[in-house]
Amino acid sequence: MRTRPTAVLLAALMLLAGCSGGGDDGGGDGRVTLRFQSLAWQQESVEATKDLVAEWNAGHPDIRVEYVQGSWDSVHDQLLTSFEGGEAPDVIHDASDDLADFAYGGYLADLTGLLPERLKSDIPPRTWETVTFGDGIYGVPFLQEPRVLIANRTWLEEAGVRIPTPDDPWSWAEFRAVTRRLSGDGRYGVAWPLKDPVSATLNLSLSAGGRLFHRGPDGKVTVRFRAADAVVPRTVHDQVGTDRSASPTTLGSGGSDTLPGFFGGRYAMVPLGFSYRQQIVQQAPEGFDWQVLPAPAGAGGLAQGVSPQTLSIAEDSPHKREAAAFLAFLLRPENMVRLALGDWMLPTGTEALEDPALHTAEHGWATGTALAGRLRSAPAQSVRGYPEWKDKVATPAFQEYYSGAIGLDELRRRLEGDGNLVLARYQR
Repeated sequence: MRTRPTAVLLAALMLLAGCSGGGDDGGGDGRVTLRFQSLAWQQESVEATKDLVAEWNAGHPDIRVEYVQGSWDSVHDQLLTSFEGGEAPDVIHDASDDLADFAYGGYLADLTGLLPERLKSDIPPRTWETVTFGDGIYGVPFLQEPRVLIANRTWLEEAGVRIPTPDDPWSWAEFRAVTRRLSGDGRYGVAWPLKDPVSATLNLSLSAGGRLFHRGPDGKVTVRFRAADAVVPRTVHDQVGTDRSASPTTLGSGGSDTLPGFFGGRYAMVPLGFSYRQQIVQQAPEGFDWQVLPAPAGAGGLAQGVSPQTLSIAEDSPHKREAAAFLAFLLRPENMVRLALGDWMLPTGTEALEDPALHTAEHGWATGTALAGRLRSAPAQSVRGYPEWKDKVATPAFQEYYSGAIGLDELRRRLEGDGNLVLARYQR
């Protein structure tokens, strides 16, 4: 979801905007100033985050938090520049799949001894795995989202197909059959927005029992593309090329790009992140009837890989304990709910997940919340060299496979052969 255009320019602008200073004391008056770089970008999310910062500041006059607006578009390169220049913000908003190199590089503080027991016990161990590198914990995962099927309710009901639920989802084979039944006359049962095909494919493949990355006793990772790893990509490939039940024109699109066609009756379903519901509520034509369905299940049930949003503390921050106290406040259950509602995502905390606001049928909240217990660490979470493997090997290989330019055997050869050569350079 994140791209990195004009990284150097954006990094410089971010530093000038307020990341410099590294959490210095507040002008010699005895106050501690913490700089908190937030990546919240939707209005509801920004307002919720700023309100919580204001509430903290009102109750903690000696530890002032300064809100700094960051951007998902440039966060990796901007943070790398600020780390190397000694100008990193004290508290850092990011995503778990972006933390590995920063954690192994010594840029993030190990939070193991800094976090209160309440927070550590409230978030499930499987979720802590997303921010655990070696023996340390380098972030707090606090928001996550499953990939779901956003469906045209009227279209599905008129076709008479069975409507899946978290307790009785479609299998991948049934999903393929349903999309064939929904297609015809220039309309498609599904539109796959696969501008970033790797993350979507690998994360959904957990439902089929896929694993792809295998770590040996020596700690080294190799790629092995087995039958379970082929279930999801083969389904997409066959929907596009064999059944003509998936639109070929959306394969290079982002999620938002598919919404006009969805609203216009061209696609019956679109697999999207849970937070896209906000855009649908804002943009759907009056009277458009839609619903949230769980993604298909396989040998792995409804399991999905996720990379939660995270909050970390810079290793160079001179005020780590104060920063940890702010994190504990920000992630109290009631505050985690506010952040989740603002971002249209799910909180990671078990107590926050019990909030009634997350169990309403309106806008599919209950369906998403029912999937929370099936979310797992994304397969590539701790694989060093993954960004290069993804960009140079996996992305072009999946794009060519989905478009029909190469077959499954060639896809396997590239992911394993070319891919393992890339990963080997990071594991010597």
